[in-house]
Amino acid sequence: MACDEPAALSGIFTRQNSSSTSSLDFEPDADYKFVERLEERYKCAYCHLVLHNPHQTGCGHRFCQHCILALRELNAVPTCPVDKETIKMHEVFKDNCCKREVLNLHVFCKNFPDCNSKVILGRYQEHLQQCLFESMQCTNDGCRDQILRKDLKEHLSCHCKFREERCQYCNTYVVLINIKNHEKNDCPDFPVPCLQNCSQIILKKEIEKHHAVCPEAEVDCPYKQYGCHVKVKRGKLAEHENSALREHMLQILDKNSRLEEQISDLYKSLECKEIKIQQLADAIKKCEKEFRQYTQLFGNNSSLMMSTQALASHLDKSARLESQVKQLIQMANQQQSKLDLRPLFDTIENMKQKIALMETYDQRLVVLEDQSSKHDLQINIHKAQLNKNEERFKLLEGTCYNGKLIWKITDYKMKKKEAVEGRVLSIASQPFYTSRCGYRLCARAYLNGDGSGKGTHISLYFVVMRGEFDSLLLWPFRQKVTLMLLDQSGKKNHIVEVFRADPNSSSFKRPDGEMNIASGCPRFVPHTVLENTKNTYIRDDTLFLKVVVDLTDVEEL
Repeated sequence: MACDEPAALSGIFTRQNSSSTSSLDFEPDADYKFVERLEERYKCAYCHLVLHNPHQTGCGHRFCQHCILALRELNAVPTCPVDKETIKMHEVFKDNCCKREVLNLHVFCKNFPDCNSKVILGRYQEHLQQCLFESMQCTNDGCRDQILRKDLKEHLSCHCKFREERCQYCNTYVVLINIKNHEKNDCPDFPVPCLQNCSQIILKKEIEKHHAVCPEAEVDCPYKQYGCHVKVKRGKLAEHENSALREHMLQILDKNSRLEEQISDLYKSLECKEIKIQQLADAIKKCEKEFRQYTQLFGNNSSLMMSTQALASHLDKSARLESQVKQLIQMANQQQSKLDLRPLFDTIENMKQKIALMETYDQRLVVLEDQSSKHDLQINIHKAQLNKNEERFKLLEGTCYNGKLIWKITDYKMKKKEAVEGRVLSIASQPFYTSRCGYRLCARAYLNGDGSGKGTHISLYFVVMRGEFDSLLLWPFRQKVTLMLLDQSGKKNHIVEVFRADPNSSSFKRPDGEMNIASGCPRFVPHTVLENTKNTYIRDDTLFLKVVVDLTDVEEL
């Protein structure tokens, strides 16, 4: 029968309706939020969820396709849970009309309220494939992060630890999480310090080549074969050779003396061997002479045969001795040619001449070093004076005499870091004056803050300094002072603080020392405002501060 298998239901469905909705579908058992309240006629009579592939029974109730199959598997004779009527499977048919209505119901995206899209149920899965607020796994191998689709591109390009980045040294693409290990172990173009502490930075692939010429590498003295076992840095090798020249020459002479003694011993040994060779040659001649006498005396006698055999044996021994003597003579001649001392004597004579010449050079070097020291002393005196003059010219060139100071602070990040680390807590401006013979003033800034502004603000202070004309000026200092952080966008959104000098404060009395205690604003401007990229108080790592003194009622000398 058509109802014996699940496939039969799909067969009925195909027979009952066209395939106009075949491209629309949705996932069952999901929690959908419908725009309008879901009507009961669109709910499954068994699972009470929205109908998925709805089928209608003979009793007129609708079920999901998988619910109908579940009822059949639970009972041999399935019954309708609504009216308890027996469900006859051959009467069940696919309700395409209801399916079209269900698929066209409007639902909210599951990512509501971030995503405010309203889509028909049949296009719900299609929408999720494009929804910018749908959570999805990063596509990089090894990354398990769940990212919203709208943030995926930024995550892949900027934040993912498993993204590939180009090595800044060898241009090879490496997974970011492994890039430090790559640079340290695998990158041939990674710069490393010389192992000999010569302060040079070398590419890893050229480290061996560098060590062959590194001035800080320790090497043996070239005169090691003559007895100098000093190890010295390559850069100081020439200095060692010059300072130890006399010792090196003595070591060479000592070794040459020992060679001469060895050569003399070899000559004596050769003379002994020549005497022995001569004795052996005389013995051979004597044996040959006796042999000839015996052959003439005894002829072919049998006893002569025995004597002849003995003599023949003796002659063989003599022949072997003669062969050995020739070999000894040949070896002696070879050794004598090897031990020709004339080149060695010539070398020694040349070394003696060089030693004498170097001794004269040493005397001249002492005189030149003395003269060089005097010249260096004079040069250092002139350099110090030039530096003082240059500093004075710079101060004079940049000094203002109208009560206004424009202070340019460069390298802001570096100077703030020094302040945070406690190395340079504050910096001071160049001095400026209210007039040519007026008050001498300057500004002082704490880039990491001071007092109540420490760590959060820039602190800016006004300082009264000791001047050349203080005895002619009115004290205490009473003028109004304006502190400004200048906006570099041209819109003149300057940050301004104004105060009037307190005549009772020691900061504004006539200075006893080089300068008075600074007075001003410990919380002049927050770091968050100064360093905000939307603002333009810092450009090219540079900021400008301005100090203006109100010159009203200031009597000019």
